[in-house]
Amino acid sequence: MNHELYIGIMSGTSVDGIDAVVLQITDSQFSVLASLSHAFTPTIKQKILELFEPSYNEIDRLGELDKQLGLLYAQCVNQLLVKAKLKAADITAIGCHGQTLRHRPNNPHPFTLQIGDASVLANTTHIDVVSDFRKADIALGGQGAPLTPAFHHAAFHANGHERFIINIGGIANITHLSSQHAITGWDTGPGNGLMDYWINKHRQKPYDHAGQWASSGQVNRPLLDQLLGHPYFEKQPPKSTGKEEFTHSSLERLAHSHYPSIKPVDVQATLLELTARTIATDINHVSRSPSAEAFVCGGGAFNIQLINRLKQLSRPTVYTIDTLGFNPMHIEAAAFAWLAHQFTRRQTGNLPSVTGASKPAILGALTYHGQY
Repeated sequence: MNHELYIGIMSGTSVDGIDAVVLQITDSQFSVLASLSHAFTPTIKQKILELFEPSYNEIDRLGELDKQLGLLYAQCVNQLLVKAKLKAADITAIGCHGQTLRHRPNNPHPFTLQIGDASVLANTTHIDVVSDFRKADIALGGQGAPLTPAFHHAAFHANGHERFIINIGGIANITHLSSQHAITGWDTGPGNGLMDYWINKHRQKPYDHAGQWASSGQVNRPLLDQLLGHPYFEKQPPKSTGKEEFTHSSLERLAHSHYPSIKPVDVQATLLELTARTIATDINHVSRSPSAEAFVCGGGAFNIQLINRLKQLSRPTVYTIDTLGFNPMHIEAAAFAWLAHQFTRRQTGNLPSVTGASKPAILGALTYHGQY
């Protein structure tokens, strides 16, 4: 059996750091041989967060951060190679998602922007890099997101079974896999992003471990209703969103202007409820089979309170994706390793039934490492 090795790199809207995996692909079978997580320094994290919303001197700051992230991605890859006892020559290509700073698929001139200098990454690791995955789909009238459903189908579909793959990062998205219907998927709205921001501000913690803080608060119904009134939730798929639509500043205005006496812990409980309800509502709306199953991946898989609420609210039975043999933190990085594989094989990577693109497309742009 032939097998190829790819490295996938993901740094998402949660802005907690870089996840990287070595993915072995053998006759359409996938296995993660090694993984590495590289936390962002507070300085890098702050630079990314500041660029999520319009502010001063953006182009210079963006250019500098683009280079810094390229170097960080390269450092992560080189450490991963050492850990896996592999050489650069063993890897066919790196699939690098980059760091999303803007995602505007519904603008008059739609665009998406991910940074992380691919030339720096390729020439520092001596491995070819496939990056810039989203633009081809947007050029074809699609949302450019989510892109992981094609990998979810390749890795997790099961004939005769209805499955949902729920990825809960900074933004949450779902993939609906059914033998009876076309594959669909979309961003449901906030995942961990608003919760992480709120606990960091009020308790100086990067995230709410197991949802313990949220579980000690009470859901504020008027605030929840205000949050659920966001126009994004009324849109029909295909749809996608980002942190620029669910901003920290808008949360601050809503919490303090309308509910100045609310306890911070109750805001946290309300934000968790927002994530759980918006995911469960979307799943329940399209689920058809009484035996449907849902599998959670991403950082949200470790939020016990969130998983418990999803189990209570969702008609499909909810599990974490380790039930299927994958670490929840490996899925997105593995997806971009797979998309690099699709690119090198000249095979399509998007699903028009998910993104709304006019046709399937080969996704990505290739940067050679320059040493052959």
